[in-house]
Amino acid sequence: MRNMNAIGLIELTSIASGYVAADTMLKTSEVDLLLSRSICSGKYMVLIGGDVAAVKSSVDAGKAAAKGTVVDSFVIPNVHPEVFSAIAGPNQIEMLNALGIIESFSVASLIEAADAAVKTASVKLMEIRLAMALGGKAFVTLTGDVAAVESAVKAGSALCADRGLLVNRVVIPNPRKELVKEII
Repeated sequence: MRNMNAIGLIELTSIASGYVAADTMLKTSEVDLLLSRSICSGKYMVLIGGDVAAVKSSVDAGKAAAKGTVVDSFVIPNVHPEVFSAIAGPNQIEMLNALGIIESFSVASLIEAADAAVKTASVKLMEIRLAMALGGKAFVTLTGDVAAVESAVKAGSALCADRGLLVNRVVIPNPRKELVKEII
């Protein structure tokens, strides 16, 4: 895998257009395919990584090839490393002082929100769930002290809200252990 300082994503309403966009993105620039799959409610997502210019070029080309089927997209330069591990699955958390959750109608806006949240305050991303068995929605769980979680959730959810895609956001101080077991 090449040096990745940026990621880009396209979320589409059509599975067929998703394959076309993915192929176009990979043929346009030197990028790595990180994730390419159908997601709930008949959508498709393509996530790539590489240097900023290559990722931007690939995302632009993929959006053009998608011919009006793009739901949402992004390019995140200098993506926080915790975003990768949180997408891969739940991170082990030793202590849970506060639990923050940001829920979005789109995968793209949620990943951007998670990146903004972890860059804003000293929090740990627990998991980013992307539209599987969620009716096409996505959410991130994060933890840290109450003030940090509140700050991170506020910053991340503002990104989703600005695009009209925020479903909900919550901060739970000192969640019960039974609830924590259900999350991780």
